[in-house]
Amino acid sequence: MSEYNLQVLLKRRPVGEPVESDFEVVEGPMPLPGHNQVLVRNRFLSLDPYMRGRMSDAKSYAKPVELGAVMEGATVGEVIASNDPAFAPGDAVMGGQGWQRFCAMDGAKLRRVDVNEVPLSANLGVLGMPGLTAWVGLEDIGEPKPGETVVISAASGAVGQVAGQIARARGARVIGIAGGAAKCAFVKNELGFDDCLDHRGDLNAQLDAACPDGIDVYWENVGGHVQAAVFPRLRDFARMVMCGMIAQYNIAPGADAAGAPPGPNLGPVVRKRLRIQGFIVSDHGWQRYPQFRAVMLGLIRGGQLHWREDIVTGLEAAPRAFIGLLKGENFGKLVIKVE
Repeated sequence: MSEYNLQVLLKRRPVGEPVESDFEVVEGPMPLPGHNQVLVRNRFLSLDPYMRGRMSDAKSYAKPVELGAVMEGATVGEVIASNDPAFAPGDAVMGGQGWQRFCAMDGAKLRRVDVNEVPLSANLGVLGMPGLTAWVGLEDIGEPKPGETVVISAASGAVGQVAGQIARARGARVIGIAGGAAKCAFVKNELGFDDCLDHRGDLNAQLDAACPDGIDVYWENVGGHVQAAVFPRLRDFARMVMCGMIAQYNIAPGADAAGAPPGPNLGPVVRKRLRIQGFIVSDHGWQRYPQFRAVMLGLIRGGQLHWREDIVTGLEAAPRAFIGLLKGENFGKLVIKVE
């Protein structure tokens, strides 16, 4: 076991697209667990689009990462030492320990996971925050019904792949949207979506062919030209689950609106009685985690839920991998294997 702690810090706040020099990789001493704390050796780190917002000091629903502080992120790992009677060395745990190899944190902020249920890294994806996001968004907002048409943007990503399969299990007809032939083939052939459209082609023509009667539920992960193409095709009483807008995350505050990605005319919202709702999974999702996990494990055991991970080795590779995530370069749930 290494005797030092490798960490990735936020060196400066990016303007527009992040670059690797916005981060700093440092070595520090091993942390020591205090009263009721647990020392965890992180094995996998989750990289997710929301982290771009944490790099900014703009007002948001969560506090930004301080300059010089460890980047925020969920991890899964192994308990090395414990001053909390609820945990013992060797336990596998999940928590928000950040972009670092070791972390000493309160046991109350950790959740024990069973490595016999799924691979350890899957607790950051299908059984972690992305999976919980997909489940909560469909439970509370999307509410897909048998026979309805559900469209999922970023369908091969961490949230999209789970959301589409949940909707499919509920009897909906599910159309994915992804970038490139390989991702579309994965969504259709391995995840079992009814179809998947390549947004790099003529998306309007593809949507007309795949959704001739319109769309009942749209899962929004990206915004931009994808949202602009989907929006006019929403049916009366359709639901639009606003999960993310990755196409706009790198737009600097106060930037000229002319440089922003195209968006829809919201005039039909009233006429079509549309429901458009954003949500943050941390508002109420984690209180329902046991129910969510039971549902997901049932789908996994029944062969109705599959997933793909994009695993990058080495904590020092996290900045480059994160920048690629914002550009859609990952294929599946992006995780860092911490060494």
